[in-house]
Amino acid sequence: MTLHALEAARRLAPRLAARAAEHDRDGSFPVEDFRDLREAGLFGLMVPTELGGAGATFAEYAAVATELARGNGATALVFNMHASVTGALGAVTEELAEALGVPAEALAARDRLLTAAAQGSWYAVAMSERGAGARLSQLSTGYEPVDGGYHLKGSKTFCSGAGHADGYLVAARSAADQSVVSQFLVPAGDGLTIEPTWDSLGMRATSSHDLHLDVTVPADRLLGGVEGLALVVAQLMPHWLVASYAAVYVGVARAAVDAAAEHLNARNLAGLPAVRSRLGRADAAVAAAHLVVAEAARRVAEAPGDAETNRWVWRAKLLAGTTAADVAASMLEAAGTSATRRGHPLERLYRDARCGSLHPATSDVCADWLGIAALGGDPDRDVSVPRW
Repeated sequence: MTLHALEAARRLAPRLAARAAEHDRDGSFPVEDFRDLREAGLFGLMVPTELGGAGATFAEYAAVATELARGNGATALVFNMHASVTGALGAVTEELAEALGVPAEALAARDRLLTAAAQGSWYAVAMSERGAGARLSQLSTGYEPVDGGYHLKGSKTFCSGAGHADGYLVAARSAADQSVVSQFLVPAGDGLTIEPTWDSLGMRATSSHDLHLDVTVPADRLLGGVEGLALVVAQLMPHWLVASYAAVYVGVARAAVDAAAEHLNARNLAGLPAVRSRLGRADAAVAAAHLVVAEAARRVAEAPGDAETNRWVWRAKLLAGTTAADVAASMLEAAGTSATRRGHPLERLYRDARCGSLHPATSDVCADWLGIAALGGDPDRDVSVPRW
């Protein structure tokens, strides 16, 4: 089943690439891409097989995301958000659920959300806020219990897929206890307002607009059925918050090398040694980043949450982000001024690749985390500002 998913991603990539320039230019959401993803069954990639999904591992997700990003990084980035939600939900084993105190009715609610994903629903992530970024402990969006459920009120930014998703993973702090951070799967509809704010340098087709919430949700939309799990899950599953982006940007970097090679051959520039050297260095750099992402993903699949696994997770995010930006810049320089024109694939890929280091955790944060680990410290706790 997962081999079918990888083949489907490779088959879809040229279609995504053919539409990418138009959506980048207009800043419009690639609706057709997501129709293709649904028809290929990819929304169920991370859903357990017993619930109708493919039951993919994190390593298999990474391979699919890389292929999709070779077609359109923006589409792959939004898909990454959906995979993060379904992947984290599907990774809650009975043992972990028992350790976290997750009640049976919460697991049943989780299974309903995952089954819906396998049937074609897809979810966005509404975590970041202005002034807080992705730090869960600093959020201003709040929630409080009401009859039959919870009321959420606040505003989110950088919500990729805003206005198109079937539901949104919303992180919020308890009005009664600010140290308690919980997550809810809020269905699209009344109580949600999209403010079109996304007009960015790169990844322009992600529709990462602001999302305003003033909504009441049923009790079963509290993920895990227990308040305060968000920070715990962030530490248990950093791969979804950190390294899932890495696979996307490896794909963007590879697309930049491919686009440069096509341009250089078409312009009869491949005979220049300096140009070939740039292409060769870029090829090696992308291959190295790909191997690091693959190793991190393999370790996540085999030993999630392990200390050494987590080091590879942070390495993967750092190397993918910096490599994508460096490679795309070098390929643009190799191709020359004609490749900087609006609409040229390399011009778009250059802008998309530059965003990789900016996604949480940013490259500077990743490097700091790894530096503390290399010094023998605890990178999640030996900091003056909370990671999450």
